[in-house]
This record gives sequence, C-alpha cells and structure tokens, in this order.
Amino acid sequence: MWTVIISIITLIVGGVGGFFVGVFYLRKQLEKMQSDPEMLKKMAKQMGYNMNNQQLQKAQSMMKNQNQRPGKRR
Repeated sequence: MWTVIISIITLIVGGVGGFFVGVFYLRKQLEKMQSDPEMLKKMAKQMGYNMNNQQLQKAQSMMKNQNQRPGKRR
C-alpha cells in the first residue's frame, strides 16, 4: 500500500520539478537569443523562415521590449 502512495507522490513531485526546470531552461535560452543574433537566425531557419538583417534586428528589439514591459510577472 505504501509503495503505491510513495510512487504516486514521487511521480507528481518529479513532474512538477521537471516543469519548473524546463521553464527555467527555456527562459535562459530566450535571454541568450536576445544578445546573439546568430542563435535567433538559426532558430528562425529551423522553423522555416529566412530572416534578413532588418527583420532580425526588429525581432531582437521586440524580444527586449517584451522583457522590459512594466507590470509583467517573472
């Protein structure tokens, strides 16, 4: 009986912990993309978009402005 309960609790804690680790990792990657235009260009190419320098600069500025928006919860 206790084995089943501990297994379920461990599964739930692992899922929640994995979710938060994933969110942390994704945020760090997005912060890196803001300062590294090559990384942003590579991601766009993987998604099937070819971005020129003007589009790349606009995307970077949009990402920076989104993080600087007041009242946004982090």
